[in-house]
Amino acid sequence: MNKETKGMLIGFIGILIFSLTLPVSKIAVLSFNPYFIAFGRATLAGLVALAYLLYKKEPLPSKVDFLKFVVIALGVVFGFPIFTTIAMVEGSSSHGAVILGMMPLATTVIGVIRFKERPSLGFWLVSFLGAALVVVYALLKSSGDFTYIDGLLVAGGICACVGYVEGGELSRKLNPRVVISWALVISLPITIVMSYFTFGVQYIDAGLMAWTILIYLSLFPMFIGFFFWYEGLAVGGIARVSQVQLIQPFCTLVAASILLGDLLTIVNLVFAFLVVSTVILGKRMLVKRA
Repeated sequence: MNKETKGMLIGFIGILIFSLTLPVSKIAVLSFNPYFIAFGRATLAGLVALAYLLYKKEPLPSKVDFLKFVVIALGVVFGFPIFTTIAMVEGSSSHGAVILGMMPLATTVIGVIRFKERPSLGFWLVSFLGAALVVVYALLKSSGDFTYIDGLLVAGGICACVGYVEGGELSRKLNPRVVISWALVISLPITIVMSYFTFGVQYIDAGLMAWTILIYLSLFPMFIGFFFWYEGLAVGGIARVSQVQLIQPFCTLVAASILLGDLLTIVNLVFAFLVVSTVILGKRMLVKRA
């Protein structure tokens, strides 16, 4: 098995974990303020990450790496969780999943700009085809409208892509577990304070299910999922492995169907097949890494 294939398989595990984020967040906003969800999950994940770093006796990051951890934190600890959780107050997780289908192309573009990866023309064409399929699907599902909820999702997606690219590249030098752990830990002073100010006394009686969901969001999409995703990006390359994200919207659709009762239609299945086909085709295209 070559490195690119291995990276895509490892990254796919991370995508499966991430794909539950929107449906589970949609359930969480029924019990908690979206800001408390965003900061609370980051706080719990940060405390677990701190325990991990202390257990492993990891050294403090260098000044150069510290700045990279700040960028990662802004993207995946603050930006993505805040924007997408707010969007889930009124938006549909199924619709959100499709809008976030633009993330593979955005990740590739950011990776090319930031780290000078050189995808071939064929790779770009396939990437744009996959993104175009996702856009067409989104327009079909929303009757051609673009709302402020879509804007929140796009903003969240771009934030995540910046964090993905920076974290994926840094994971070529450091253990992926260490990368996401430091990003969470350096965020703790802010997330703890904001969790305190956004916490409501009524949340104490939110119920076992609501708190279980919040714990899940903290430990899996916010922490463990990055173990696989950053390692996949580091092993297989950002441009190549980012295309696995094209499958995420359809994993989310299945999750939304199971958790929220959203209907799976023939259109869903057809577009899922077409998008997965672009991922398979894209894997055959040349990507040079600087």
